[in-house]
Amino acid sequence: MDLNILWFILIAVLFVGFFFLEGFDFGVGILLPILGKNDVERRMIINTIGPHWDGNEVWMITAGGAIFAAFPNWYATLFSGFFLALFFVLVALIIRGVAFEFRSSHSASGWRNTWDWAIFTGSLLSAILWGVAVANLIKGVPIDAKMQYVGTFFTLLSPYTIVGGLTTLFVFAFHGALFLSLKTTGEMADRSRKTARGLGLGAILIVLIMAGLTYVQTDLFSHTGAGILLLSSGIALILANVLLRSQKAKASFILNGVTILLFTLAMFWGLFPRVMVSSLNPNWSLTIYNASSSPYTLKIMTIVALTMVPIVLLYQGWTYWVFRKRVTEKDLHY
Repeated sequence: MDLNILWFILIAVLFVGFFFLEGFDFGVGILLPILGKNDVERRMIINTIGPHWDGNEVWMITAGGAIFAAFPNWYATLFSGFFLALFFVLVALIIRGVAFEFRSSHSASGWRNTWDWAIFTGSLLSAILWGVAVANLIKGVPIDAKMQYVGTFFTLLSPYTIVGGLTTLFVFAFHGALFLSLKTTGEMADRSRKTARGLGLGAILIVLIMAGLTYVQTDLFSHTGAGILLLSSGIALILANVLLRSQKAKASFILNGVTILLFTLAMFWGLFPRVMVSSLNPNWSLTIYNASSSPYTLKIMTIVALTMVPIVLLYQGWTYWVFRKRVTEKDLHY
């Protein structure tokens, strides 16, 4: 295996980690004003992700940094072509992060309610826009022979990419509801499980639609492994719903995580060895070879990654272990 392939795999792993961890994070934010009927309940919901939400975003930052260093041409084309879309993602994440910090700085109900809806809006937009972005990578965008994106912002919006956005929205919201059912107690946990049942059915429907459109509008299923992974993600999602109705919320959460893992891997497998598909000419697509840094750069990056990544994983795993208990009203802090 050469270093180009290794770094493509590492970036895929980073996005798997981001979508799994930030997936339930976004889901909790989306459900905040829906499941939280009063300030105490909303504080409980926020506290379930309070120790984790900013750490989960590090996976996205690391993935962006890895793309910049390992595949600079991919980074240049992606961030210039998707500039406005990624700007909206950034604004959504900023609004969300500020809301978490500002919400408790004043006790007025109007103040806190405003920031609660800011968390909802930031989480909702982020969940949708990431799905739109991934769908565009698979479907292809207008890239010319000079590796330049020649479309507009509205080129990124099509029935397929919008369904991609709805797919991540429902799967992440389902993930968040399952997470809340495991991290809260009493009525809140019951309400979360009930909400998860409805969201799970919606997620199954939209994933099936997404799979069908992917078969028709992309070449992903021409890669046998990618097609198997995508179908397996749908099966995992169905099993997650079955287990939820059997009162096995923890197993359901794990299987929905497997759904996210398989879905993300299917997208990357379908891309390989490309990193961006040109809809104008397949020969103009960016690949792990024509978009990469020099072999020396990749070698240095590999040494640094092998040294630092295990430390980061151990630290983040430790934080989840420390804050593993369910959140109750007695544990609330602002």
